[in-house]
Amino acid sequence: MKLTGIRFSAVLALMIAHCAGMIDLVSLPVWVGTLISAYHLDPQQAGGLATVFLLGAVAASVSLARKAPQWNRRLATCSTFAASAVLFALMSQATDYYSMLVLHGLAGICVGIGLSLVHGTIGRSPFPHRLFAVVGVALGVFSVVFLGATPKVIAALGGPVLFQIYAAVMLAAALACGLGFPSLSVSEAAALHAEPQPAPQWGRAVRCCVAGISLMALVQAMVFSFLQQIGLERGFSLDTITAIFIVMGMINLLPAAIAGVLEHRLDAGKVIAFGPLVQLALALLITQGTALTAYGLGALLFAAAMIFTHTFAFGVLARLDPSGRVVMSTPAMLMCGSAIGPILGGTLLKTIGYSGLGICATLLGVLASLLFFLSHRSEQSKNLQPLERT
Repeated sequence: MKLTGIRFSAVLALMIAHCAGMIDLVSLPVWVGTLISAYHLDPQQAGGLATVFLLGAVAASVSLARKAPQWNRRLATCSTFAASAVLFALMSQATDYYSMLVLHGLAGICVGIGLSLVHGTIGRSPFPHRLFAVVGVALGVFSVVFLGATPKVIAALGGPVLFQIYAAVMLAAALACGLGFPSLSVSEAAALHAEPQPAPQWGRAVRCCVAGISLMALVQAMVFSFLQQIGLERGFSLDTITAIFIVMGMINLLPAAIAGVLEHRLDAGKVIAFGPLVQLALALLITQGTALTAYGLGALLFAAAMIFTHTFAFGVLARLDPSGRVVMSTPAMLMCGSAIGPILGGTLLKTIGYSGLGICATLLGVLASLLFFLSHRSEQSKNLQPLERT
């Protein structure tokens, strides 16, 4: 496939696996909303379950990025997504909170391993920015289908069906990876038997970029988790909120594709520095506006701001570290913030209300923008040199 530099079947496998691994980015409002409405949990408890899932993914991703295990990637991704399918199926049968807690954590670990290997493979591809944009478009297509169909299916069949849907998505990813996950290149296969390379030292440009991505993910999860609940409490009907979700999914088709087209036309450093400011403005529309227009506009564009910015940030990190180890940890960057977001958002809503959510989003957005700016300045000062190695 000329666009990405690898065969189409491999691209298709990466697309499906990326959708499964990034399912929290698409489904958090439905996930947390279902836990509140169908399982009768309070916002803090519902956010806590999502947090445990994401903490498991973070732990797995950090461990892989540090040790860079020389596994059979096809077998590893297939088996971990298959295991997560089993765990989600068990969740649909769970009846107590603590069983759900354990199952969420284990599923997070499995998904984190699979997604880390997927992102590490994308990062070492001939055109990482372009390929990440392609899998981002796939995530947008998936979000249209998921957000358009799932809320009504859950309303008709009950809360447990959500986890059955998750299990089906993970099973599809396992099959796709088993059949088409990219094989190692000749150089990578040779490296598999070479002496292990010392871990790269992360310079300031990488550290600031990683922290900025994590903070954007924190804001995303903190607000997005309660998007459905905020709409319902404002008096909007479930049909109206579902319609907004469907249009949001359609809009989410665009940012990754546009980011791919604009790869060489926009300064990536400036794009990622401006992204958090757009995100915080949309967060304020969602949390502070009471009219349907404000809520709808913020909701429609909220995930798109994250997808567009993250695509450019992924390209920057892939360029800074050609070994692929840094981009292998992108699930940890995203999910570290995402893990804190649901429980932090639930706690703020329970204790302060929407104003606390808006103030926190503003502070974190400004800090993320500053970190991206420092990363860009540091990258310029080093003329995009590769990471130093010990």
